[in-house]
Amino acid sequence: MSSGSYLLLQATRGPILLIVLGVLLLIDYLGIYGFSRTWPLLIIVFGVMKLLEQVSKPPTPPAIDYHGDYVPPQGGNAI
Repeated sequence: MSSGSYLLLQATRGPILLIVLGVLLLIDYLGIYGFSRTWPLLIIVFGVMKLLEQVSKPPTPPAIDYHGDYVPPQGGNAI
């Protein structure tokens, strides 16, 4: 996927979550299901959106120092 789709997913995550919240509150208001039974759908939608963002994220190029040699990524588990 392109970086354009990554940016689109990032930009639409908030509005999509607000729409889902509104639909869940409408379902609660109409008496179909209580919000206490449907709120986990918000977590599921958020997780799916984050997963799609990670899948569409453009790959990061390897780090190169000023001499043009490959520099392995730094980091690790700090204790």
